[in-house]
Amino acid sequence: VYDDWGGRAATRAWWLLTDHGHADVRVLDGGWSWWIRSGQDVETGEARPGEGDFAPAPVHHLPVVDADGAARVAREGVLLDARAPERYRGESEPVDPVAGHVPGAVNVPTAANLDDGRFRPVAELAEVYARAQGAEEVAAYCGSGVTATHDLFALALLGRRAALYPASWSGWVADPGRPVETM
Repeated sequence: VYDDWGGRAATRAWWLLTDHGHADVRVLDGGWSWWIRSGQDVETGEARPGEGDFAPAPVHHLPVVDADGAARVAREGVLLDARAPERYRGESEPVDPVAGHVPGAVNVPTAANLDDGRFRPVAELAEVYARAQGAEEVAAYCGSGVTATHDLFALALLGRRAALYPASWSGWVADPGRPVETM
């Protein structure tokens, strides 16, 4: 899978396909922009691919957490917030009615995974995710459950499996009784 958005949509497709049982999902590192910039061949015109044979499995193959699970991971493990730092700190919130982050969450924005539009080398990603590497349980969230998969993919490159909190920040703040932290 590929996109032209720094891998954010491609990693969401990777996560969804993997979660539904596809055994061999790959992400084009650097996406369409890198493909063009590196002089690779392209086609124009209408494409008519053949019919596929993938049948999604009815059970999840990847771990997920709900709001209570996200709060528990923030206390006992490492909960990653993949949003931009200003959203995490509560300085700006362009989508949801409340700004801030889940108490105890650690900010690792998707941009930290990239260097010139491609995923950083594994050694550099290991530094970015050093705190998560030592934790027993790790989960990630973002604004609405799309870009957190970018952090999950980076962790997968390190051989680390982590859970997704699909409802993410939008789901967290939908309950006014949930605590919010700002910096």
